Amino acid sequence: MITPIIILCLLSSPLLVAFIVSRFTNSELAVRKYACWGLGIAFIYFFIGHLVETEGMVQMLPEWVPLRVQLIYVTGLIELAIGGALFIPKYQKVAAKVAILVFIVFFPANVYAALNGVGLGGHQWGPEYLLIRAPLQVLLIAWAYFLCVKVPNRPQPSNKDVA
Repeated sequence: MITPIIILCLLSSPLLVAFIVSRFTNSELAVRKYACWGLGIAFIYFFIGHLVETEGMVQMLPEWVPLRVQLIYVTGLIELAIGGALFIPKYQKVAAKVAILVFIVFFPANVYAALNGVGLGGHQWGPEYLLIRAPLQVLLIAWAYFLCVKVPNRPQPSNKDVA
């Protein structure tokens, strides 16, 4: 059950550290930059999970899914690519949109695993685990959209402010 806590810590740490630093240095906080970094770190963590816990991930897929081991490695590489792209300003917005898509597309595997009590990361608890996993997925999607995709509305300086 520690996995969701680890994910939340990885996700929020860069933004939290940047917030604290911005308060001490009296500088503007680059929310998108550090929110994307946190999401990128989380995706790299997901990728590592695909390598380290391949068999547990395979169990999360129904038997009828072909090439399950290869699928786990491919999806891990997709997560690595998303994670890396979230550190590059030019690709952050696109990577965050792909991250949202991945969260939606991968969620049925989490439902299957929880309903069947298989896999890792709490899925063994059964359907009750979805009471934690579903809100976590919603939070990750909201983080990606509101902090990484959506451009914050910043007031534009008026002619009086420029002079």
